[in-house]
Amino acid sequence: MPVANHAAAFQGTVALIAVAASGVLAAVTSVGGQAAMFSEGNAYERFMGRWSRDLAPLLVRFAGVRDGDSVLDIGSGTGSLAAAVAKAAPSSRVLGIEPAAPYVAFAQARHGGDLVRFEAGDAQRLQLKDATFDRTLSLLVLNFIPDPGKATREMIRVTRRGGTVAAAVWDYGQGMEMLRTFWAEAVSLEPGSDARDERHMPLCRSGELAALWRGHGLLDVSEAPLTILTRFSSFEDYWSPFLEKQGPAGAYVAGLSADKREQLRLRLRQRLLGDGPDRPIVLLARAWAVRGTVPGGIAGSEKEA
Repeated sequence: MPVANHAAAFQGTVALIAVAASGVLAAVTSVGGQAAMFSEGNAYERFMGRWSRDLAPLLVRFAGVRDGDSVLDIGSGTGSLAAAVAKAAPSSRVLGIEPAAPYVAFAQARHGGDLVRFEAGDAQRLQLKDATFDRTLSLLVLNFIPDPGKATREMIRVTRRGGTVAAAVWDYGQGMEMLRTFWAEAVSLEPGSDARDERHMPLCRSGELAALWRGHGLLDVSEAPLTILTRFSSFEDYWSPFLEKQGPAGAYVAGLSADKREQLRLRLRQRLLGDGPDRPIVLLARAWAVRGTVPGGIAGSEKEA
């Protein structure tokens, strides 16, 4: 793609981010909003962390992580991506950076060790030296960062020349059926809730992450869908995590009256089970992943052995 087209695509992404700053994005990009919606490790694990664990190995493979790499995990959350790196490349050193202190403590207790550690930090202002890591990865985080462009620049800065920067974000608009089902019924119940639907968030549609990467000068940019199945043992297994106040959907449920909450629960049960008995539920979950190479390395080569 010509440079002019790259720039145009990137400017389109920036414009979309500005538009999305109202509604759901405005609710989560302040420090207080993030703290309220993503605050408790066990609750997040029940809500979304269990699916992050399934998605993480796919991003590790897509990013080309090799044993012995030095890997930075941006927005490490409860540690799913760092754990996947450690399993796939056991001699790699992994640092997870996460703004929520409860998540840092949770991840360190679950996954920390001699080669894997977690620290509190801001992806937009990394307290790390230039060209430190072979791979810098981010899983399901970039669209929750107030300034994803600034975070992208920081990810590039701390990655060595010729290294890889990769990220993945749920396809909230079409491919994340767990949330599409939820918001379809929430909006049917309360049309005004549409503004809080994650489908309005930036970077969750095909091509948007790639435009962000190219707009920041990364080379050999490639984007691909990563798909998993979310398996729920029962309707309660689907519904109860929404009561944990995690993410925009959990925050929405927490703000409902008891009567409205019960109406939503019944609507969702009817949508997923019809008039039949309770049973396991399987839904599709798709994320968009992007990877690119930091300029300055030797073309066609990885780091020297």
